[in-house]
Amino acid sequence: METYGQILNIAMPIFLVFVLAEKAYGWWKEKAPLRLMDTISSLSSGLTNVLKDVLGLSVAVLAYGTMVEHLALTHIQSGVWTYVIAFIALDFSGYWVHRISHKVNFFWNRHLIHHSSEEFNLACALRQSISVFVQLFTFFLLPAALLGVPNSVIATVAPLHLFAQFWYHTIYIGKMGWLEYLIVTPSQHRVHHAINPIYIDKNYGNIFTCWDRWFGTFQEELDEVPPVYGITKPVSTWNPIKINFQHLASLARDAWHARSWRDKLRLWWMPTGWRPADVAERFPSRYIEDVYNFQKYDPPSSAGLIGWSAVQFFFTFFLMAWLFGNMARIGSPDIFIYGGFLFLSIYSFTELMDQNPRAWLWEAARAALGLWLMYAQGGLWFGLGAGLSAFMAAYLVVAVGVTAGFVRWQWWRPATQSA
Repeated sequence: METYGQILNIAMPIFLVFVLAEKAYGWWKEKAPLRLMDTISSLSSGLTNVLKDVLGLSVAVLAYGTMVEHLALTHIQSGVWTYVIAFIALDFSGYWVHRISHKVNFFWNRHLIHHSSEEFNLACALRQSISVFVQLFTFFLLPAALLGVPNSVIATVAPLHLFAQFWYHTIYIGKMGWLEYLIVTPSQHRVHHAINPIYIDKNYGNIFTCWDRWFGTFQEELDEVPPVYGITKPVSTWNPIKINFQHLASLARDAWHARSWRDKLRLWWMPTGWRPADVAERFPSRYIEDVYNFQKYDPPSSAGLIGWSAVQFFFTFFLMAWLFGNMARIGSPDIFIYGGFLFLSIYSFTELMDQNPRAWLWEAARAALGLWLMYAQGGLWFGLGAGLSAFMAAYLVVAVGVTAGFVRWQWWRPATQSA
């Protein structure tokens, strides 16, 4: 837990620099729209995901170590090939978990967040799930377990395998020649994120493209069919916590309204998008029918709202870095209380990004929690010095006032929009 947090304290600033550099390149070279709210939403989603992972807020029904202990046919000596085999095994597992996440209603909830952006860029790579509390698919690592690959090797390789999937989320790299036949490239992953009928539910590979080619799910990017990104049932919010549970809530509502008990039960395990006929008729959902003509979610926002949202994001980013760098000193259960404060912070400022009139209440709740935590620790914030803790307290109070101002006087409206 602590080691992973320290690794992320190195990795997160690097990812952030690449995201901002890509955004600057697109604006300067390609004259691409900035869409900064989408970027802040994506980055905020990344914070929720790494926070959940570092705090270990999930359990595996079947632990990999248990499989190795009881099923290993041999034991590979630790060496270069052990790590190579582990990497391949993780990629094989990743392909099938990814495919199931697209194909089954219940499991789509764990992956929808990654596809929720209507842009395709490095920032959207950071949109990862926090809705998975029980890991069900460890059995896909059976090949590695049979070979006796140690649990420690899998634990070491897994973050590297995940980080290696970051770079290909971009529109600025074209097809890569012979590499298209070996690894997942930006071109192939653009197809995967597209909602064009010819592209949807294709290219599930994580690193190696062989799985898609072998199992019949490969689709090349076509020059005459430019990819359109997002999901066919738009999320229509910048709040990553809402996005993470939106589909699950929709399934629960459909199960409640379904007249047939059979439909109530099978709904969860049917193909993604399936709804009981009687529910679909009484409670129709909005889907994108023409992928080339639909309105992206982008409420008109003032420069002040965009700037304030960026300030709130970076403030949360630095607080999270402090947590990851001081987990041993903060200790349990305080690290989980700290984590709850950070989740509340992200929920609060993304509600304001959505221009929700109740955003000031969430901000007030955040300030109340933060100030109470400081009071309980003698006026300090989890080991911060007196000066920085005083700044923290002042910022929490000011943030409530600023958020209330946005709500009361609608500062979120662009200057060109009529009052």
